[in-house]
Amino acid sequence: MPGAREAYEEREEGAAPTRWVWTAAWPVTAVFVLSNAATPLYVRWQREIGFSKGTLTVIFACYIVGLLGSLLVSGVVSDRVGRKSVLLPALGLAMAACAIFASASAVAALIVARLFSGIAVGAVVSAGMAAVTDVAGPGRRRLAALLASCAMVFGAGLGPLLAGVLGKGVFVLEAVLLAAAVLVVARMPVRAPVAPAKGAWVRTVAPAKGAWVRIPGVPRGSGGQLLMGIAVFAPGITATSFVLSLGPSLLSGLLDTTSPVAAGAMAFVMFLTATGAQFAVQRLDRRTILIAGAVSTTIGMGALIAAVRASSVPLLVAAALLAGAGQGMGQLGGLSLLNSSVPASRLAEANAALNVGGYVPAGVLPVTAGYLSDAAGLTAGATVFGAVLMALALVGGLVVLVGPPSSRRK
Repeated sequence: MPGAREAYEEREEGAAPTRWVWTAAWPVTAVFVLSNAATPLYVRWQREIGFSKGTLTVIFACYIVGLLGSLLVSGVVSDRVGRKSVLLPALGLAMAACAIFASASAVAALIVARLFSGIAVGAVVSAGMAAVTDVAGPGRRRLAALLASCAMVFGAGLGPLLAGVLGKGVFVLEAVLLAAAVLVVARMPVRAPVAPAKGAWVRTVAPAKGAWVRIPGVPRGSGGQLLMGIAVFAPGITATSFVLSLGPSLLSGLLDTTSPVAAGAMAFVMFLTATGAQFAVQRLDRRTILIAGAVSTTIGMGALIAAVRASSVPLLVAAALLAGAGQGMGQLGGLSLLNSSVPASRLAEANAALNVGGYVPAGVLPVTAGYLSDAAGLTAGATVFGAVLMALALVGGLVVLVGPPSSRRK
């Protein structure tokens, strides 16, 4: 996207070159390749090891547990001691997850690998995305939000595609990508942590003073922006989480195939759509972006219900594409709002708060749908899930419509 690059070339004196802003997003991409690389392999593991759809969604949810636990710590630690101090250990943990995935032969191994992956991703969505903004500087915060968000969804989509083609060999390639990310982080021109002003750590929920482990939040005055971001991002990422966890099973039933290539390709186009949607709407005001995200998720869940009831692969693919666009726009809108209203000394924690709000339903609802599918059938489980998420997406759109006027600014 040369046009986007040129539009953001202007920067304050002494800031890092624009190429470094793009390079700083690489660790985000590398870790998110791992986040979904196992998706096309679940059906194969399910056949080889032997476990139910409910167990499959529990394995997926262990990733969410690790991620949420990481978010309770990584944002605050990153803001206080620096981005690199959080990112380097996270990359090491991601490499360990690669080794476990590559040799997994039991459910316990998959659970541990997913847990490690979640911890690494939690560190990256807080510290890694904040690092991109730090490198960009105050004059290029909108570019930073775009690149960090696109790096996340592009990596999330690339992982399943590579796994579909390479099988377990994807984890060897991913270890190489993570090693390259370590080199990037080591050389990244991030600023030293900014000491917060007196009283800056005072919270609306008043945790223990100086607490290192706490529910992440934002400074006073930014709560409305955070709520609007979560209202749209949460249904969007929950929709894509469902496609990732149970999409292979749906494809297996509709196409009568367990080919990891088909599942990987669907996940890839879903996140490729998320990436493309963000570039397409980047110049719109933030409220319009969020409303578009809510509409996309709503229509996508309608398509999901229609797909499982009509046993239609085209409708299932359409649902995945719309879910991807919904997540992408919700994520971009939420990050842009936080980048515009939260100081650097609290930005990683703010990013963590946005992701906690998104990943909690993304962990709970697909697991519920998985067990409901075991009990009542995949059609019933997917229908109930789609209906609930349609309602949440509609509520999210209403939250944005009545949100603070400042969200209209570009």
